[in-house]
Amino acid sequence: MSPAGEKPLVLIGLMATGKSTVGRRVAVRHGWRFVDTDAVIVDRHGSIAEIFAQRGESGFREVEAAVVAEVLSGADGNTVVSLGGGSVLHERTQELLSMALVAYLDADVATVLPRLEGDTGRPLLADGAGEVWARLDRERRPVYEALADLVIDTRDATIDDVVNRLEEQVHRLGPAEGKDHGNDR
Repeated sequence: MSPAGEKPLVLIGLMATGKSTVGRRVAVRHGWRFVDTDAVIVDRHGSIAEIFAQRGESGFREVEAAVVAEVLSGADGNTVVSLGGGSVLHERTQELLSMALVAYLDADVATVLPRLEGDTGRPLLADGAGEVWARLDRERRPVYEALADLVIDTRDATIDDVVNRLEEQVHRLGPAEGKDHGNDR
């Protein structure tokens, strides 16, 4: 698999859809570099929950936007990047994504809820994981879909299934690199 030319492969989607796991697996499979922007933020600034507590969501989003801009500016066609779920809401991030091959990992609440249960590291879910996740999905889905070159259905799929679906869509997209909004559903 070769992500469209010199463009990095960027995975977007809500929390717990498998972006980091899938991204890491694709990178290992092809010998590429993998960058998880949430991990970069944690390494540099402390836990996401701590940043939210100290700076609020808007303060976190500014830190996140700066990290995403730095990572995407240094990424090439041998790089897979996993973005935090809300990072696509920042205008600068949206602009930078035009220079990447963007894959939206789509899931539903039934798929992600088991992954979220007991997870205290996600401040946005403090008021009830399932309800909050479903609301965020309704709010962000149009943004994800508008930015995506590829939409990968992760429901009822193993990590290997998702990786294979992603690779198949990249192959189908070919060198044209355009926003085709391919969908495997």
